Amino acid sequence: MAKLKKPRKRFDEINVIPFIDIMLVLLVMVLTTATFVNQGIIPIELPEAKASKKEDTKQEVTVYVNAKGEMFFEKERVDLKSLETKLAALSKEQTVVLRSDKESRFQDFVSVMDILKRLKHEQMYIVTKE
Repeated sequence: MAKLKKPRKRFDEINVIPFIDIMLVLLVMVLTTATFVNQGIIPIELPEAKASKKEDTKQEVTVYVNAKGEMFFEKERVDLKSLETKLAALSKEQTVVLRSDKESRFQDFVSVMDILKRLKHEQMYIVTKE
């Protein structure tokens, strides 16, 4: 006589709700921490050193484009070629601030951005008004 085998219970679905809950909590923690670190809200105590020297380097330089299409580097009027020369002399860590008039030509904005891209300046931001 042949033995009859019991049919095994098949898992047709997996409960992923607990996994999703854990991942959402981790995501919230990572985003919250990243926001605080980015804005410098997390307080830290910096170590002290007696032999250190304070470097008085300017961290930001400003490029202006007015409505007439004139360009200024730190309030000094420049053309595209001299702007590129001045930006090439900067360190890549320095932040470049671009202030462009809303009535200026888009081509002037693109020209400045093109120079920054060619020089591999990635520390930059564009100032707008709320």
